[in-house]
Amino acid sequence: MELSAATPRALVELGDIDLYDPAAYQTADQHATWRSLRQNAPVWFHDRPGATGFWCVTRHADCETVIKDHQTFSSQEGTILASVGVGDAAGGQTITLMDPPRHGTVRGPTMRALGHAVVRDRAPRIRERVRDLVAPCHDGEQDFARLMRRLPMIIAGELMGVPERYWDDIAIWAAACIAPDDPEYALASTPARTLRIAHHELFACFRELIQDRRRSPRQDLISVLISLDALDDREAPVQDWRILLNCYSFILGANTTTPHVASHTLLALVDRPDVWAQLTDPAAVAGLVEEGVRWTSPTHHLVRRVTADTSIGGVSIPEGDWVVAWVASANRDSAVFTDPFTFDIQRAPNRHLGFGGGPHYCVGAPSSRLALSILFEELAAAYTRFDRTGPLVHLQSNWINGLVSMPVQGIPRH
Repeated sequence: MELSAATPRALVELGDIDLYDPAAYQTADQHATWRSLRQNAPVWFHDRPGATGFWCVTRHADCETVIKDHQTFSSQEGTILASVGVGDAAGGQTITLMDPPRHGTVRGPTMRALGHAVVRDRAPRIRERVRDLVAPCHDGEQDFARLMRRLPMIIAGELMGVPERYWDDIAIWAAACIAPDDPEYALASTPARTLRIAHHELFACFRELIQDRRRSPRQDLISVLISLDALDDREAPVQDWRILLNCYSFILGANTTTPHVASHTLLALVDRPDVWAQLTDPAAVAGLVEEGVRWTSPTHHLVRRVTADTSIGGVSIPEGDWVVAWVASANRDSAVFTDPFTFDIQRAPNRHLGFGGGPHYCVGAPSSRLALSILFEELAAAYTRFDRTGPLVHLQSNWINGLVSMPVQGIPRH
């Protein structure tokens, strides 16, 4: 989705709003719509003729309430718009589709496998791989968005224990799962068939890896998932299909944030050479990463289902209704962020919801921050700036704010 540095002035009429259509995110900036909702209808019911409607929550405080109060707003039946009205077949089986306390049986062990200490230990190897990833930029024009598809696999592949020979394929299959409507990732004639093929390929890959780890456990996430002692009351060993679903959940999580934050952040820097000049300071890079996550808001929304009659902002919401917390809108809320449409790497505090919040705060946040920090440290050390050399192509998705294509050319320092 296009990200404008100008505060939207014109307000959008409520009757003209459609936040479900994936194509709208490819061709327009939705921040004018979200600003209109924050101002005029911060808790608003989005009708969908012939389909289940949903409540839209757009202010930072309300979004934070929805994603942190797991007792009232459940993740178990689905967390994205595609789940509204139909649920998710993996409900209750994966880390993203569980509520506490059950959620903690997976989150605790996996956080240890993906936490700060593990990531720091692997930082030198990750840096080497990031250097290899961006090396083609020395050869002239590159499509940075396509180059960044591999960035999450540099860390996720390493920490999960996925051999490098699978990384490029997994990046494409994961993207197809995230945006089956986008022509760039079409694996078949319809989005539904694309999704089916991508699921089949990912599950076949992880099934093979799970069988390998059962024979020979290692220090990786797949081995951790195998070792878990049951996600239900029977205390039976975790079945392979649950491990498959969690592998799928983790790999999608990695591919929905890091590559798109990288591309959108570089795009912001292309237009701000004065900010690029500050990146020789490591402290500036840390600020850049946080502002890049806020600015990009790689996940447009998080969905929850109401478990009991409740209210948000004085609006009554009945049990069973679906609520969509528009975190992209929350990250531009002027009640929390001064000049929210300004890209400011000195912003402090930066209370963005780019990694979610509460019990479902992204377990991959430490690895994502490290990958992005290393990436921009390496680019800033090697290039005086980057210039755009061709048109942008935005992802067709109501869920993920991504760039499909972004041709650029780096100007080397030496």
